[in-house]
Amino acid sequence: MNSPFTWVIAGGFVLTCLLEALLIPRPTLRRPMRSWLLHAGVWLFAVAALYTITGRPYFSAVNALALWLLIVMVSNAKYHSLREPFVCADFEYFSDAVRFPRLYLPFFGIGKTIVLALAFVAYLACGLYFEPATAQALPVGLATLASAVLLLILGGIKPLQPTYDASLDLTRWGLAASLWTYFRAARRKVAIDQLHSPFALDPYQAPATMGTVLPDLVSVQSESFFDIRRLWPGIREQVLSHYDVLRGEALAHGRLQVAAWGANTVRTEFAFLTGIAGDKLGVHRFNPYRHLARQGLPSIAAEMKRKGYRTVCIHPYDGSFYGRDQVLPALGFDEFIDQRSFNDSQKAGPFIGDCAVADKITELLNDSTRTQPLYIHAVTMENHGPLQLETVDAAELPTWFDRPLLDDLRDLAPYLRHVSNADRMLGQLRKCLMSRPTPTGLCFFGDHVPILPQVYAALGAPDGDTDYFIWSNKVPGSRAATSLAVEHLARTFVDQLSRTKAVSKPQSHAQTALHD
Repeated sequence: MNSPFTWVIAGGFVLTCLLEALLIPRPTLRRPMRSWLLHAGVWLFAVAALYTITGRPYFSAVNALALWLLIVMVSNAKYHSLREPFVCADFEYFSDAVRFPRLYLPFFGIGKTIVLALAFVAYLACGLYFEPATAQALPVGLATLASAVLLLILGGIKPLQPTYDASLDLTRWGLAASLWTYFRAARRKVAIDQLHSPFALDPYQAPATMGTVLPDLVSVQSESFFDIRRLWPGIREQVLSHYDVLRGEALAHGRLQVAAWGANTVRTEFAFLTGIAGDKLGVHRFNPYRHLARQGLPSIAAEMKRKGYRTVCIHPYDGSFYGRDQVLPALGFDEFIDQRSFNDSQKAGPFIGDCAVADKITELLNDSTRTQPLYIHAVTMENHGPLQLETVDAAELPTWFDRPLLDDLRDLAPYLRHVSNADRMLGQLRKCLMSRPTPTGLCFFGDHVPILPQVYAALGAPDGDTDYFIWSNKVPGSRAATSLAVEHLARTFVDQLSRTKAVSKPQSHAQTALHD
């Protein structure tokens, strides 16, 4: 290895340690030796790979440092909004930020993104133009790559044991070691039978009785929904008037302990559909749709399908987002309806409105040509942030608030506008279901609390719980509130509605149970 390249590597390593000091939470320097070996191995591999390609030592080191700094900045932005640092699964979001910039860049800072992008392009041009390629770059680069691989092997001889508490592991091991450990863990095969889904096929389960009319089932996962009225008394009670009616009539209702805070909808979505808690998933808890769910798992959809239901998922956004177009069929859905089945006139703000989703559910339920009972799972999109990009006319504020709105609370206005539409959706669904002769169940719940950092700074942050109810159009409820974990909600929904079945002749849409 030539001397200048050696100094570049050594100096860059020191700078990576200094950049880690900017992280929130900050990693300790007193960490296991294998953490330092992994840190050095990751750094050396990044620089050596670039040097082998370009032959420019300084250019390579600065590019690797720029990536290190970018991850630190993204991690801090994520922690500020979501209370969680950057993890290995988040690398996928770099490409998503290009495909769906509105969902990501505002949280990092649009102005910051533009400045950094322009500065990086300028640096690339200058670096390639002014620094000449060195001789013997290929053999030196390959030798350095071999050294990096050796360090990674040494660091992995006695693997670090992750807790999968991202903040704790980052603090104990540092950025590179925690990312590398999570990367390796994501590639280990998971034994599905050890996940203990409540929807796993039971060979001793008795088949359904022929001639039993099965209820239609609808579950609605509402984007960023929770009862915001408990956060601030200045919000009018009637904002959620339809929700209050349904909750009062519900078979079960209460606070819901969800698998995400502020974002990462698929964590809650996966927990609901499969009944598997995040703490059983290891590294896959951060994005269960990336690898785990694609291999197919027991789910409420798969169980309903075995019982003779047609299973449909509605999500009015790009079907490839989070790979839902591949994941949902693997989880047992016969049909996935994405934004292509909607149009721009159905938007409420930047996304398809909740009332349009209610219309689609109603259309499916009222289809006179269907010959099977329906299970519909809807994942709404209207209330997705960033809410700070939306404005609300001052004349609208008295609709939702009974007192003046302070500047720190201004993001409540767009949130309330969308939550009131979620409430209208519930009113539409109740009207539709009450008019149906067929027993029909509705499960409604929020996926996570919204991202409202200024509001929470002024009023205090919520604990992260959302709200749920389970309702039937044929059986009155009015039970006391019961807290529930989201992984138990779908099983509870199915069990509650199984008690509403009526034994009778099959109805016009031939809603007859099939043998499992």
